[in-house]
Amino acid sequence: MRVGLYPGTFDPLTVGHIDIIRRSAALVDRLVIGVAINRDKGPMFSLEDRVAMIEAETASIAVDTGIEIIAHPFENLLIHCAVDVSAGIIIRGLRAVADFEYEYQMVGMNRAMNDQIETVFLMAEAQHQAVASKLVKEIARLGGDISKFVTPAVQRALYKKLGR
Repeated sequence: MRVGLYPGTFDPLTVGHIDIIRRSAALVDRLVIGVAINRDKGPMFSLEDRVAMIEAETASIAVDTGIEIIAHPFENLLIHCAVDVSAGIIIRGLRAVADFEYEYQMVGMNRAMNDQIETVFLMAEAQHQAVASKLVKEIARLGGDISKFVTPAVQRALYKKLGR
């Protein structure tokens, strides 16, 4: 069974993330969405909220593709999480050259720790290349329209979090 791990903080889940999830589903038999517990980033949404968003938004993808998609919180090293969930590949989305430089370093370190796990990069679709969770939160905070960047359910959750 080919198991892939797609990690991130998903704070919040965007249409760019969903695009990578949908495309990753074609590469594996089981897709684990690794939801990072990163206290340093100070996420807007709780871990439970982020996991619930992922489960709700990926349920139809799992049905459409026939693969198992699960949300798996983790707080350890990414490479250790990959071992914990029996992932043979780590899937990373790339938006720009700056993403690649950081990811390239991460791959080197992960390979040094465990050379049995490959990393696969998927380029963001052109219409999603500028979408970043941080920017979505900022646009929402400042009263902008985020409907192009998140699903309606995530938009409602974000506005509720902001008291709108």
